[in-house]
Amino acid sequence: MTAELVRGQNHTLPQTRLEIRVSAGTSVVAGATLGDERGTVRGVEWIAHPGSPQLPGLEVSQQAAADHRLAVDLEALPAGAHRVTVLLALPVGAGGPARFGAVPAPFVAVTGLDGAEIATFTLTGLDAESAVSALELYRRQDVWKVRAVGQGYAGGLAEMLADQGVAEATGLAGSIHEAVTRGLARSVAPPPPRTPEGDRVRHATGSADHRPPTPTPTPPPPAPGPAEPLTDPASTAQGPAHPSQPHTAPGPAAARSTGDGPINYAHPGRQHAAPPSPPPTAPPAQPGQPAQPVAGDATGWSMDERLYNQIWGMFEDLARAVAAYRSAVDFAESRMDQELDRALSDPRNRIGGSGDRAREEARAKRDELTSRAREVLDRDLAQLAAESAVVEPALPAAYAGWGNPVWHAHRVPMEIPMALRIGDLHLPERTDLRIPLLVRLPLERGMWVDSGRTASEAAAPMDTDRLRRLAMETAVAHAARLLAVYPPGEFSVHVIDPAGAAAGPLAPLVAAGVLAGPPAAGPGGVASVLAHLTRRVDLVQMAVRAGAADSLPPDLDTGEQLLVVNDFPHGFDDRAVTQLRYLADEGPSVGVHLLMVADREEASAYGPILDPLWRSLLRITPVADSHLADPWVGHAWTYEPLAIPPGSRVLEEVLAAVAAARRAVGR
Repeated sequence: MTAELVRGQNHTLPQTRLEIRVSAGTSVVAGATLGDERGTVRGVEWIAHPGSPQLPGLEVSQQAAADHRLAVDLEALPAGAHRVTVLLALPVGAGGPARFGAVPAPFVAVTGLDGAEIATFTLTGLDAESAVSALELYRRQDVWKVRAVGQGYAGGLAEMLADQGVAEATGLAGSIHEAVTRGLARSVAPPPPRTPEGDRVRHATGSADHRPPTPTPTPPPPAPGPAEPLTDPASTAQGPAHPSQPHTAPGPAAARSTGDGPINYAHPGRQHAAPPSPPPTAPPAQPGQPAQPVAGDATGWSMDERLYNQIWGMFEDLARAVAAYRSAVDFAESRMDQELDRALSDPRNRIGGSGDRAREEARAKRDELTSRAREVLDRDLAQLAAESAVVEPALPAAYAGWGNPVWHAHRVPMEIPMALRIGDLHLPERTDLRIPLLVRLPLERGMWVDSGRTASEAAAPMDTDRLRRLAMETAVAHAARLLAVYPPGEFSVHVIDPAGAAAGPLAPLVAAGVLAGPPAAGPGGVASVLAHLTRRVDLVQMAVRAGAADSLPPDLDTGEQLLVVNDFPHGFDDRAVTQLRYLADEGPSVGVHLLMVADREEASAYGPILDPLWRSLLRITPVADSHLADPWVGHAWTYEPLAIPPGSRVLEEVLAAVAAARRAVGR
């Protein structure tokens, strides 16, 4: 029976391997400290936080999220640790709420490995506090208990750490928030939250891992107007799988984590709602066999929407399956080390064959646990690979790679799609299993193609000029895809090329006549384009705030705008840099987006003044690089840019189709 705790109440824990689940109405930072018998934290090595998420017997999430799972093995804690305190804090500088009184009361649950709740605690009564000690696990006379704490701190994370005796708490709190900020900058934006009705459809197969088909979702709310671009909510990421689960890795059919509300099916290009089409059904599976995958195996109001949800479901499945496997391997290694320490602590076992037998037995147990975890992972990977093989050929142009035949028959659409594919992601456990990286449209965040050699292992041995050319070709390909998926005349591309160094890569765009104007060169060209787009942002913002969209000048292009900047910061003075930062911060909300090609090292002379600019942009690379994180577990995924097949003229054909569609509508 679950114990519903109130502040100060405690409850005996029936087991030592636990999960602590946190649910909040906004993104929070979750961490934990270890304390001795007096509750004192001995040093930073006893603090688990996003910048240092693992301690012996304890693992926390690597980034801020609305939901967390903290893994705890009380028997594996360091010697001298008698207390585990769970800490929550609101991120600093993330644009979210600054006090817990402005968000729903966080909910914390202590569960067993099977998910059964042992004790719960709702942190009510918080107001000006921005950090809180939620609960603590403590040992009293060799019995572990949980106590509801709920102690808030208006001074934030620094005050809370100082209260636990941490030296230099202010500096540590700053480094934790900096780690959270870096994590948010490299994290892929999550899709809209899903309820069980919005989960991927699963067909009964005779296996306990599979669910029956999902019910049809309820009709959506009315679509927002053109001045209300659809935005993704805060991340609802969860932490790592528990290290004590070597053989229960969640398969692709495992239940999804759910958000706080139904899928928002509203879309700027939609004028009305229609009933969802019935999702495709797979042929009945043989008892004990996995279901045959089908494209569109998810709910949605169109095939494109079902495919979008299915791809994100595959992304989450792969992230969680690999997290469970890695945690199982870590647990097996930790268990082997503990067994060896116990066995060899007896001097009698260090002489003769006893020590050798202990080592062999510990390693055999480790190998068995690792092998069982790998079998489960291989099963899940095989199922996901089969699903990917079915989904990839069925993707529409916006979701497809350049090698997909759909691009050769592409016609410019009359409404924008839900999302655009900008690359592929994979993990080292199976590099041939690629997940399409989809970003929502309209874009909510600009992109930065990193042309530097120092930030990527694959780029380090490459010639600088070749790398810069690849980076600009990557940017041109993304600009072409955006032009191709927007209705004619509703998307414009501006180019700043201060030194004219990108004439070759820009040739397809220039030859097709799809740019808003010739590429701007020299300081005068840079200033002119930036002034034009800054004016557009200012006018549209003022019109929206005043509710006077009809008062915009008739010559103002209200369509989406993309600014491609090559070789930043060359050709930019201080005023131009300030305008660029302004466009990065304010532009996306009114339809102005950045696509920068730059080497951060070359802009180092500006110092930290440009840090907000880099963080505001999604970093991608012209070569494979492991720098993006998923929003659930925080794996480092290898990003692969979309490559145009050698000898193919698909880019020129697509741009010719865009130009023809524009001429047909007089644009």
